Amino acid sequence: MSTEEKMAFPDRRTSNIVLTLLLFAVPLVIVYLARRVIVIFVFAILFAYLIDPVVRFLQGHSLFFKNLRGPHIVEAYLAFLVLLVVVAHGVAPGLSRHAGALFREVPALVDGLSTGEIATRIANKYQWTDEQELQLKAFLLHHREDIQGFIGTTERLTSTLIGALFVIPILAIFFLSSGAQITNAIIQLTSTGANYKAARSLADELNTMFRSYIRAKVILGGLSLLYCSAAMLLLGLPYAITLGVVAGVLEFVPVAGWMISATTIISVGVLTNSHWIWMAALLGLWRIIMDYWIAPRVMGHELEIHPLMAIFAVMVGGEVGGIVGIYLAVPLIAAVKVVWLNCMSSSAQPEPLLPPGQTSGGGG
Repeated sequence: MSTEEKMAFPDRRTSNIVLTLLLFAVPLVIVYLARRVIVIFVFAILFAYLIDPVVRFLQGHSLFFKNLRGPHIVEAYLAFLVLLVVVAHGVAPGLSRHAGALFREVPALVDGLSTGEIATRIANKYQWTDEQELQLKAFLLHHREDIQGFIGTTERLTSTLIGALFVIPILAIFFLSSGAQITNAIIQLTSTGANYKAARSLADELNTMFRSYIRAKVILGGLSLLYCSAAMLLLGLPYAITLGVVAGVLEFVPVAGWMISATTIISVGVLTNSHWIWMAALLGLWRIIMDYWIAPRVMGHELEIHPLMAIFAVMVGGEVGGIVGIYLAVPLIAAVKVVWLNCMSSSAQPEPLLPPGQTSGGGG
């Protein structure tokens, strides 16, 4: 090797290594920087899977426009809006008036929690002793930073959720109307003639998996609706059915959903002098049962993964990705399983039989 070749830096091998690292690093950096946008698009896809059964039902039972999805997408959205209006004004006609009072009382309620003054209000209502009042006030003051952090987190999650509620349904319209075309374009872009059939099979299996995931979420939302409604009816809280519907719908929202629904239910109980302490205890019990028993089994049954694996995925997802990781951990594990099994089945397929005298290399 000449002196010039020794002095040359970087050499060809080093350049290839650097280019390979950049080839993998650049997409990862782009994904990390655009993670918020990607997450919004993922939730829009999941929302499209939620609406798709309604669209297909309307399309199959319609007398007109059976070959068009656009009109039936509009019908599905209008049906959901009508349902929301009926629930809000038909089941609980006075909820808007109490909601205004609730928003006016929230700052005082938050301040009472952080300062411990709410202990006096509770003690006066339930005729507690001075010692019990002081114990509750000391507990609230000792956990003041945790309470303020929880309240701040709830406020940020609420603002983020409100913004997402407007963006995600709009993006879902594009996936509902052009989902098949988008899938076909991706398959044609990433596959060749030799593996087109395998790519199509993988796409179909992933589609079935995501439908199963949404079906599991619908089941969990229905269970939350029934439990919260029954508990509020038993304790005499007002607007039990409406608040139960809210709890069921917010079950689709990771972490922030049950936090917002629980805060709303407890706040209504406080403002209406209902048995909100018992309701808070029942909600805490339900959260434990839901997260560690019901949800892993429902998810495991629909996605064909072990309940322990579902719990493990949720815990790891929370550590890695926070709230988004908690929500997407289970479908991600299920998707990885589908891809792995598809790759294993493809590699295990026997080679086609060749005529006598012909080799796999094509020679005679």
